Amino acid sequence: MISVRSTGVGVLDKAMAIVELCEYRPSSASQIARELDMKTSTAHRLATALVAHELLQRDESGVYRLGRRAQPSRLTDLARPCLERLTRDIRETSQLWLARGSDRICVASVIADTELRVVLASGVSLPLSEGGSAAYALQGQLGEEGWCEAVSRRTPGLGSVSAPVKEGDDIIAAVCVVAPLFRMPGSPGDAYGAQVVATAARISRLLAA
Repeated sequence: MISVRSTGVGVLDKAMAIVELCEYRPSSASQIARELDMKTSTAHRLATALVAHELLQRDESGVYRLGRRAQPSRLTDLARPCLERLTRDIRETSQLWLARGSDRICVASVIADTELRVVLASGVSLPLSEGGSAAYALQGQLGEEGWCEAVSRRTPGLGSVSAPVKEGDDIIAAVCVVAPLFRMPGSPGDAYGAQVVATAARISRLLAA
């Protein structure tokens, strides 16, 4: 049983226990009530409020799972090993981006070990309107191959290719590889598009598991 961490604010403690439970084991209201030793009506009321605040989402079968606002921690935990593998294989910097309102935020960045490399720290926020392949991917602007690319869009001499991470039919993040153009055989998409699409699909599968 997941324990309810006590802060002295009972309702908040119970709500966060529900979020923690649904992060690791999506559950119905009755399952939440049983696991956390509370009334089903209380579990339903709190879970419904958490859905309204986008900390949980509820599917058609009545099962609650993490919502948009609570996903980044789990998403980055699942994505980081995939990004590390991608960067290790191609020796270029890889990133994970989320859309937040009119901006995009880098929530994970794995820096290449090459002497000349792209360095962008986690937490950087950029306007979606500035473009870049991650912005295009987050907005669903994809080619037939499932990726989109940008050449010298924000920084001259750099190119990037991105692909969407999906939950069901919804795009929730974008995997991006960015590198100096002189090191790419052909365009960014030709060079790394297939690997980026495969990495994004791998993260999507992990989220659905």
